[in-house]
Amino acid sequence: MIKWFSVGFWELIARIVLRNRILMLSIIAVITVLLALQWKNIQFSFTEANLLPDDNVVNSDYKTFLEKFGEEGNLIVVGVKDDAFFTPKAFAAWNKLMTDIKAQQEVDLVVSINDLKQLQKNDSLERFELVPFVNSNKTSSKQYLNSIKKDLFENMPFYEGLLFNKKSGSIRSAIYLDKKIVNTARRKDYIVNDFIPKINTFEQETGIDLRVSGMPYIRTLNAMSILSEISLFIGASLLLTSLIFFFFFRSFRATLIAILIVIIGVMWTFGLLGLFNYHITVLTALVPTLVIVIGIPNCIFLTNKYQQEYSAHGNKAKALQRVITKVGTATLMTNLTTAAGFATFIITSSQLLKEFGIISSLSIVSLFFLCLIVIPIYYSFQPVPKQKHLEHLNRNYTRVFIKWIEKTVKHNRRYVYIVTLILFLVSIMGALKIKTSGSLIEDMPKNTSFYKDILFFEKEFEGIMPLEITVDTKRKKGVMKLSTLSNMDELQQTIEDIPELSKPISILNLVKYSKQAYYNGNPAYYDLPTSQEQSFILGYAKNVAAKNNENLMKSYVDSTGQVARITTFMRDIGTGNMAKIEDKLWAKANEVFPKDRYTVIMTGKALVFEKGTQYLLDNLVSSLLFAVLLISLLMVFMFRSFKMVVVSLIPNLLPLVITAGLMGYFGIPLKPSTILVFSIAFGLSVDDTIHFLAQYRQELKHNNWKIKKSVFATIRESGISMFYTSVVLFVGFSVFMLSDFGGTIALGGLIAITLAFGMLSNLMLLPSLVLTLNKKLANKQDFIEPIIDIIEPSDEEIDDLEKNK
Repeated sequence: MIKWFSVGFWELIARIVLRNRILMLSIIAVITVLLALQWKNIQFSFTEANLLPDDNVVNSDYKTFLEKFGEEGNLIVVGVKDDAFFTPKAFAAWNKLMTDIKAQQEVDLVVSINDLKQLQKNDSLERFELVPFVNSNKTSSKQYLNSIKKDLFENMPFYEGLLFNKKSGSIRSAIYLDKKIVNTARRKDYIVNDFIPKINTFEQETGIDLRVSGMPYIRTLNAMSILSEISLFIGASLLLTSLIFFFFFRSFRATLIAILIVIIGVMWTFGLLGLFNYHITVLTALVPTLVIVIGIPNCIFLTNKYQQEYSAHGNKAKALQRVITKVGTATLMTNLTTAAGFATFIITSSQLLKEFGIISSLSIVSLFFLCLIVIPIYYSFQPVPKQKHLEHLNRNYTRVFIKWIEKTVKHNRRYVYIVTLILFLVSIMGALKIKTSGSLIEDMPKNTSFYKDILFFEKEFEGIMPLEITVDTKRKKGVMKLSTLSNMDELQQTIEDIPELSKPISILNLVKYSKQAYYNGNPAYYDLPTSQEQSFILGYAKNVAAKNNENLMKSYVDSTGQVARITTFMRDIGTGNMAKIEDKLWAKANEVFPKDRYTVIMTGKALVFEKGTQYLLDNLVSSLLFAVLLISLLMVFMFRSFKMVVVSLIPNLLPLVITAGLMGYFGIPLKPSTILVFSIAFGLSVDDTIHFLAQYRQELKHNNWKIKKSVFATIRESGISMFYTSVVLFVGFSVFMLSDFGGTIALGGLIAITLAFGMLSNLMLLPSLVLTLNKKLANKQDFIEPIIDIIEPSDEEIDDLEKNK
């Protein structure tokens, strides 16, 4: 049988690469330039991360809502809680601020106290009139402003929860952006270059601290934080991994070429993003750093092999060729298993995860070929390694570490199993404590002013994340039927009774306000009209709408009068709490709106994100099982031994269980960021297993199939490389802990911890299992010739191949 990626294949590749060095480098340069030209297509995502498949019913409902009512995440709120607000100077500055904001073409509507309108009954014309709530000629009087404050809080229940908090005295304005710009770059330009400077000017002039929030504002500043962290991660990971590389090899030349390779890899990653027209999201923003973290271990492995070969026979040309010939397949397989860990996200129906999986897996595979080609070519132009560059092969601290591992496996194998069992059981108990979280703002930077403002609005106005409910009456003008309004009133009362939700806004609020206005503004009459009152009160309301050529609540009823919209805002709550709130709302909605007469839909950004998180959780097990299956198939191809597949999986699944246990004990919830940990870490951890088992098979041949001798020879031979690469990966992923985003911190820390346990598991548990499961002398029948031969060929085998040509 002809093997895939045999010695002859890699010997051919080595000859092609080393005999056509200038051509190879030119091809890489051309690819780099072509991909760099694609950078112009790179854009940052101006929408929230949608984790659901496009055809999911939740997404379909949300799209239907947007088609009927337009973008719902266009509200910015500016709040203040300061007794100095109702003073002439501050109120004048506020009036100027709101007037300036209203004048901008990016702003659709501003609802603020300074230009508030109130309904007033005109009996002679039988209609309501909109009259100014504030007399601008009197705002220079502090006494007048105090009376306005009192009148607002006591007599304007229509605006309670929207513009003021009666209990605390906080005030806010509602600024509705043009819905057409909310998901475009114009939103960022307006908020950064126009809106924020105006806010800062007000604060400087008055000394009053303004609070600003709302989804457009939060998304803009959050996106800017993500972009700023891309350069931080790239710089920090490049610096730290390069320092570790230099510490290992003590060679500026080796370090510089490793840096150059990963920089080119990062350039290719950005080029792939542009080529596929993928946006930079919270996930794809991590890929350039992943390229550095994964690329440096590749450079370590290949550089280490080159120096080992040169140290063995002193022939530079032979050493360069055998770097490719000896470790080509093994390095390819380890990179493929790493890429497989990321590629598992491609099978999900979430576009966000698909893009992350495609870009990361392609970047990793392309990085492998980049390392395999550039490193041998680079060293072919360089002088031979000096003795000081080879000293790391026999450093004392690495020898001490490897001897300790060897001693433990040889004499204390039962303790390895006991510790493993204890860790497993304790971790399972911890894993059962894991909770889930599906919040839009939980992972946002906690030390930023905009996050603190979110907490302010949660406390004062019950949150800023919109939750939308639409009621389709299935007939034109059905919304204004008293029965429909009465049912909406019951549902809104349920909403008000839920502490995590804000006071709802709908056409019902205007109807109640109309009754209050009809009874000369008496707040005691802010209620739903009776059947006797309905006809003439709504008649007054229609007349005022016609006179002013506008509908005060046009965004809350569709053009046919058939569909009503109820908007509420929610606090930052987890997935479990959201489900409970949903159950309460659906129970009341199904009770008051029979399905044969009404169609009720619950949607909004908060709900879409929560359902997306739940979708990821539901697919966590399947995606992890797919990763295990995919990597197991690769192991079958490589070893063609069921025993080897079992031996390889156990040491790599244990670190995942330990990580899950730590998440449970330390209260780290399952959420979109931490869900990624398991597949990624598994794909990376398996690399050490492949290196170990490949070397083990080679040692078996050299030692007449004697297991003990082969196992300990493998530990001595592969242990150092496994230690080096694991340290780089640990430090590299730890860079993500510099982030201000909780999810990124958790992702980096958990993967780093998992890989640390993975290294120890592969160095101690793996050889222990090999020794236990093979108590007798091994024979060739236990090791069928694999389809993919990842065993490093011996010098004699390569010499025989070259002689036969």
